Amino acid sequence: MAGPASAEALLRDMGDAAASKVKREAADIKQMIREEGGDFELAPWDWKHYAERVRKQRYDLDDNETKPYFELNNVLERGVFYTAEKLYGVTMQRRTDLPVYHPDAMSFEMFDCMGESLAIFCLDPYARASKRGGWWMTFYARQSPLLGQNPAVHIVLNVVKPAEGRPTLPSRSDVTTLFHEFGHGLHGMLSNPKYSTLSGTSVARDFLEFPSQINEHWAMYNAVLKNYAIRYETKKPIPQALVDRMKAAETYGAGFHTIEVVKAAYLDLCWHLVAEETAAPPQAQVEEAAMKSFGVGMTEVPPRYHSGYFMYTFSGGYASNYYVYQWARVLDCDEFKWFLENGGLTRENGDHLRACVLSACGSVDANVAYEKFAGRKANTKAFLRINGLLDK
Repeated sequence: MAGPASAEALLRDMGDAAASKVKREAADIKQMIREEGGDFELAPWDWKHYAERVRKQRYDLDDNETKPYFELNNVLERGVFYTAEKLYGVTMQRRTDLPVYHPDAMSFEMFDCMGESLAIFCLDPYARASKRGGWWMTFYARQSPLLGQNPAVHIVLNVVKPAEGRPTLPSRSDVTTLFHEFGHGLHGMLSNPKYSTLSGTSVARDFLEFPSQINEHWAMYNAVLKNYAIRYETKKPIPQALVDRMKAAETYGAGFHTIEVVKAAYLDLCWHLVAEETAAPPQAQVEEAAMKSFGVGMTEVPPRYHSGYFMYTFSGGYASNYYVYQWARVLDCDEFKWFLENGGLTRENGDHLRACVLSACGSVDANVAYEKFAGRKANTKAFLRINGLLDK
């Protein structure tokens, strides 16, 4: 979707907006250090430790308070599946007759509102010794009308498995990630191009994360949250006061997070703007030039990755494309703003997204698909507002 100039402009806009917030975050941390009698300068390796303590002190919130409301089956069925039904008119039915590769894995079949089968969805929720870490979505089979083939989508999680008889209680972050991965899954299960090579996630790299990130927003949408966030012991819904604290705490640290990822994205672009015939310059020289050009000092907040361990920039499909996460974040925030302006969680809105984006996949240019949906080009304002980066 973006070329070097537009990607760089995006990163500068985000970096400029985050700079003032990260200074306020630094001031909060320095104040805590002083209050505790600390006699040292704030260093990058201190930041996350103290930022989490400031967040907890300010909002009186930790995962142990919210986890009892996030029982996994409720999150999946009354949260993730409920959202898909409201938006797209699809239902998920458990299939215990299908073979699975591990007793923890489970299968579901997706049906449309007319009862027609659309896809198979497999879920492997728990961490175990024989399984690699992380959360991801992949395909067993891609959608293909040409071959008469429905998609089969596989989502892998690594939630800690509880003791026998105890509920599975993922963290707030885990809940968001489940919505995220199911967003990738919807992109695969609702796709409808003629050719399988254009189906599902076969889209421009900087459009790939957009459907998954738009789905994240529904995790904290009040009508969805109140439907699945039920305390497992008492069966009572999550109190509004706790929801308010969760939402207030969400944007704390957004300055640091935005600056570190934007710096890494800018460094990635700088490496790939080195002319092919030029001898590779020293690593430190490239990093210094990149940060100087970007305009935010390295000592205040370092890039998330330095060159020596920046896997994205030197291998795989994300070389020169690390910016895509932020590009997609701008798109998803702008699109969620559109949803809120047009009635929120409704079938009409979901069908519009499905027709313009989810079913089209790689058969339509990503810029055309987005502008057809939103009726406008995306801008950073919604992203900055949602992440608390706009000065009041």
